[in-house]
Amino acid sequence: MTGVPAAFLDRDGVLIEDGGYPHLIEDLKLIPGAAAAVRRMNQGGYRTVIVTNQSGVARGLFSEAQMEAFNALLVERLAKEGAIIDAVYAAPFHPEAIEARYRHPDHPDRKPNPGMLLRAIAEHDLDPARSFIIGDQKRDLQAGERAGVAGFLFEGGDLDAFVRDVVGL
Repeated sequence: MTGVPAAFLDRDGVLIEDGGYPHLIEDLKLIPGAAAAVRRMNQGGYRTVIVTNQSGVARGLFSEAQMEAFNALLVERLAKEGAIIDAVYAAPFHPEAIEARYRHPDHPDRKPNPGMLLRAIAEHDLDPARSFIIGDQKRDLQAGERAGVAGFLFEGGDLDAFVRDVVGL
């Protein structure tokens, strides 16, 4: 058996409340049970990897640097509660992007495509057969399926209870 298991996590709507293109400090509102859920996955031996579409960059609503700073703030906030995020992958692409460098009709990283998951699997020696993704959209689960990773649809509530009861950790 090669590689370690991973828990791939969508960001908006799974780890943080999705208030429409969150990118400011005041937008960082953790979903109930988010830190406890990540700690549970850490203790279960899973690498935790955020995989997030961020079309707000493509739409010109905020910069890639602002997105990276917000992601770093989220990782730091979770770490303060003993919840370790091992990696963050973000896809700032969209077919109707304002800036040409973010415009792509079907970028391999933009979910439902599996690019972010496949890169994480390769770069972190992860075992897709023992991994899973938690997302709040069907496209998250489709990306997981295309990467050979099981998927769980989170429709709100307490993320830690969801990980315990639905994922079985």
